Parts: sequence; structure tokens; C-alpha cells
Amino acid sequence: MAADAAKAVEAVYRSDWGRIVATLIGITRDFDMAEESAQEAFTAAVDQWRESGVPDSPRAWIIQTARHKAIDRIRRRALLKEKLESYAADGFVREIDEPDYDNTEIPDDRLRLIFTCCHPALALEAQVALTLRTLCGLETDEIARAFLVPPTTMAQRLVRAKRKIRDAGIPYTVPQTNAMAERLDAVLTAIYLVFNEGYAATRGGPLVRTDLCAEAIRLGRLVRTLMAPQPPAEATALLALMLLHDARREARLDAAGDLVVLEEQDRSQWDRRQIAEALPLVEEALAGGPGPFALQAAISAIHCRAARAEDTDWPQIVRIYDVLERLQPSPIVSLNRAVAVAMASGPGSDLDNYHLLHAARADLLRRMGSAAEAVKSYRRALELATNESERRFLERRLREVQAVA
Repeated sequence: MAADAAKAVEAVYRSDWGRIVATLIGITRDFDMAEESAQEAFTAAVDQWRESGVPDSPRAWIIQTARHKAIDRIRRRALLKEKLESYAADGFVREIDEPDYDNTEIPDDRLRLIFTCCHPALALEAQVALTLRTLCGLETDEIARAFLVPPTTMAQRLVRAKRKIRDAGIPYTVPQTNAMAERLDAVLTAIYLVFNEGYAATRGGPLVRTDLCAEAIRLGRLVRTLMAPQPPAEATALLALMLLHDARREARLDAAGDLVVLEEQDRSQWDRRQIAEALPLVEEALAGGPGPFALQAAISAIHCRAARAEDTDWPQIVRIYDVLERLQPSPIVSLNRAVAVAMASGPGSDLDNYHLLHAARADLLRRMGSAAEAVKSYRRALELATNESERRFLERRLREVQAVA
């Protein structure tokens, strides 16, 4: 009984944390109170379900319990009368024995929440991090990994972001279409990082969390539909990119659950229907201008069009990475480009003598706080670099990490 209860609680947490928190923020307008109430409800579920058994609708039980705990917290803050009257007038608190779990209500709450988190008054990284925490229930270390910063740094950013939303009275609403543009970059970035966490989970047994992948794709479709009839190219590109990556999901793991690299995957297991849906979206996005998501989608499309690994057009992928590196330089882009160059050059290429590979590795180590290892990689990159501008950049980075090594 205890094991069944624990598994049921974990399953609801993984699949519905964001829905529950979004609903509670609609009641409390307070991120901390919503999260605390949700956590209390999950704790109560572990204890009660061990004794009484798992209810028929575990999610409904937790939402109802969390709702009651949130209202109890409002009472304890001596704001019951004023706030409950305000909430009742706004329709946020309903006097019913069982909550209405209509599926059309919860997505609206989640949409409001993602646009609240991605308010332009917050720094871009704070917008994205807060969305990942509250909407998707990612832990602080999972978010820190996505941003390549220590967990303590990310925890501080989350606290500051929630405080600013509270103190500035940022509304829990979806903005009008003409006001969405200033939030779009953060919204799309948050959705993509949710997908990435689902595609390669930080912790736990399974590599892939299909619930997060599916939710990210759903949100991508929703944002694109919301901005119809002419959705921005990058919104279209993001949806295409996620569909193409997700189409390869079944081939990414072998029967034992171990990772299978792209060139060794059984391409007959790829979801050709999903690829066929995505490819026209890639063309549409590229026609709107080569943004970062459009370029990444174009690279993924080349892989998906190749019937065999050896048919992959690696020179074209290198050319796209050249554009992407100019548009959005990052250690990950440099590293991926280095691999593409090696693949395009053939099996005789010497990747260890490619200076950008070591520069990218050094930057990743620097961001993770491994200064001593970063020094080694920067030195190796300097040994190989011949362009004076690149050498000056590498020398400056080397001095910076030597100062803290």
C-alpha cells in the first residue's frame, strides 16, 4: 500500500505540478504561497493514501487539497475577508463540494502563468527560469544545468523574480496579441528548455520524459495558434524543431533502455508522419528569416531527410552552423559545429586539433565553475588558434579563469 501511494504521488507530481501551481496562483496571486500549498498537499497525499488507498482521481484529490490549504494560508494571514471577497467577485473561488476539472480551464491557467513569468520587467534568464520552476516543476538544479550556473545562483534568481512579481503587482493575465512580442523570446526559450529537459532528463532512471516533451509541443502549438493568422517565424520554427527531435524518440534507446547515438539509430523507427508535418514548417520559418530556432530546425531537417547516416549532408550542416554561430554564439553551438566539421571532413579528420572544440569545452567548464580544467582547455585552444582576433579573445578568457583557479 505504501509503495503504491508513493508511486501515485510521484506520478501526479511529475505530470501535473505545473497545472496545480497555475491553478493556485490564480487563487492566491502569490507564487510562494501557491508552491507551499501544493507541497503541503503532496505531503498530505503521501500520508493519507497510505492509510486510505489511492483515490480514483489522484490529481483531483491533490488540487482540491491544495486549494483548501491555500485558502487556509490566506486565513492565517488575517486577510480572509478582504481577499476572499475579492476572489469571489473575480470568480477565482467557487463554492462547490468538488472542483470542476474541465480540461479547458487548466490550459488557460498555464497560459496565463507562462506569460506572467515572462513579463519584460524581469531579466530574460529570470523569466525563463521562473517558468521552468513554476509551470513545469523542474527542480533548481535542473534549471541551473540548463543555464550552466551553480544551483545556489539559480535559487537566488528565482527568489528575486518571484519577489519582483509580487512587489510590482504584475498581473496574472495573457496580454493582447500586440503586446506579446516583447515576451515572445522568453516564452519560446522556456518552452524549448522544457522540451530539452524531457528529451534528456537531469535525474531519474529514464533518459526521456515523454510528459515534458508532449507538454512543450502542446505549448508550442498553443503559442503559434494564439498569434495566428501570421505567427512569428521563430514560433513556427520552435514547433518544427521539437517535432523533428521528438520524431526520433523511439530510436534513441535500445531494448535495455541505453542511449543510441544518431548515426546508429534504426531510422525505420522514426515517426515519419511527424516529420512530414514538421518539414513544411521549417520552410515556412526559414522564409521568415534565419532565426536561431529556424537554423536549428533546418539542421534537424537535414538529419531527418537522410535515409541513412552516411547520406547526411554534413557540408550543408556546417554552413548552417556558420550562420548560427554568427547569429547566436555559444559554447554548445561551437562544439556542435566542431563535430559537424569533423563529419564533413571524413574519418581522417583530427578533431583534437580543432581549436574551437577546446575553446567550447573551456567555456563550458568556466560556466560550471571548474576553473582549473578550463585553464587547460583554453591553453590548448591557444596552441591551435591562428587568427589574431580569436587569440586575443582566448587570452582574455584565460587570464580571467586563471585569476580564480
